Amino acid sequence: MTTRAERPVDTGLAALPPPSRSRSLPRDLAALVRPGQFPKNLLVVPLALLDTRAAPPGLLGRTAWAVLLFTLASCLVYVWNDLHDRHRDRAHPVKRDRPIASGRIGVPTATTFGTVLALLLAGAALFGPVDQWWPVAVYLALNLVYSRGLKHVPLLDVFVVSAGFGLRVVQGHLAAGTPIHCWLLVAVFSLCLVFVLGKRRHEMVTGGIAHRPALRGYSVPYLDHLIGLCACVTVVAFLISLQQSVGTPYADLVVLGSTPFALFAMARYLQLLHVHGQGGEPTRILLRDRAMVVTTLLWALLLGGALLAIHSR
Repeated sequence: MTTRAERPVDTGLAALPPPSRSRSLPRDLAALVRPGQFPKNLLVVPLALLDTRAAPPGLLGRTAWAVLLFTLASCLVYVWNDLHDRHRDRAHPVKRDRPIASGRIGVPTATTFGTVLALLLAGAALFGPVDQWWPVAVYLALNLVYSRGLKHVPLLDVFVVSAGFGLRVVQGHLAAGTPIHCWLLVAVFSLCLVFVLGKRRHEMVTGGIAHRPALRGYSVPYLDHLIGLCACVTVVAFLISLQQSVGTPYADLVVLGSTPFALFAMARYLQLLHVHGQGGEPTRILLRDRAMVVTTLLWALLLGGALLAIHSR
């Protein structure tokens, strides 16, 4: 007779074959910290440098250290999230192949690895050149409560994730010693909401709601409305913050020149999300889509030329 403990758990998903176990430990540890997500931490760099009229001594070193802090913090968050969600991840067609969920990395090994990351982060925060590292501490606290329950609460789940990116921007400005513009934080926060909501939409369309309880509080039309709302706020807020940052007499020219790029970039992302069915990995979209890359480079040339003109005055 089969006991209760031996009965299979109904996850709402079809039965899946056993995951692969053929990788080496170093490769699995690297996969555990998601190196493909590291570019997110570069939010600390360009936005902090954009507002800097004259680079003070040690600016680049402090900014790089701030990036390191958030990279270590995000690695630690990925480890403890995978530890906490390993049972649920095993029922997901993609997440089941993560190192902990698949069993390639055991819980003791993952715990030891997370402890090492925590010690490295503490050392970098306490003995590094960045005195104010409270955004990193808030980021860790938010992710702790997120993994323990908020990730299952509709709306709060996406707001907490987006707040983490705003904290990256704050840390970059604190490291650079530059003022933090309210509209810049609004733009970053709303842009991250666009990406996170787009990811939730992609999950609903491709995998249903069984693997993420928070998805029960959404529907595809509702997510489409939220994405459109946040997209509008993002473009307007970024253009306002750009005008405040650049200053006269170039502000109007830069804003007018940036408007087509901002609108096209947002329209392209929405096209990839709604028409081409992408959106599961926003970072990969931004880095691999040719139209998005070309738009970003042309926009960067425009902003770079404006900054050179300002600094040469």
